[in-house]
Amino acid sequence: MIYLDSSVVFSAQVKDANTLAATTLLQSARESLALTRLCEVEFVNAVSLRLFRKEISDVQAQASIADLEKNLYRGIFQLLPFPDSTFTRAKALALTLTPIIGVRAADLLHVAAAIELGARSLFTFDLKQHRAAQAAGLAVNPLP
Repeated sequence: MIYLDSSVVFSAQVKDANTLAATTLLQSARESLALTRLCEVEFVNAVSLRLFRKEISDVQAQASIADLEKNLYRGIFQLLPFPDSTFTRAKALALTLTPIIGVRAADLLHVAAAIELGARSLFTFDLKQHRAAQAAGLAVNPLP
């Protein structure tokens, strides 16, 4: 299983500078693609921020969110439960990785969730999260 961070999901669902990289990356995946509600919330918030900044229209925002829901319904992405043990693992990662990498808590939660859910890989376009995932033993995608 490959755990998807919201940066990859966003670029796959909403046209941006990394859309081609996200599409290519997801099409090359040979394992199931999983995300959690944390990723879903971050995606909806990112779309909503684009709407707030007047970078997209209300129709585009609604369509992007609907497209993600369709991809979840069709099984293109698996929506997995967020394990409670993720918080314990994220706390341990914060003690060991944050002083070295300077990674944000939400990014550590994604890394910890990937590990707790049994993912072998984490796909992200976030540099610090990418480094944290590698340091935690996950395979990661090449950065665009």
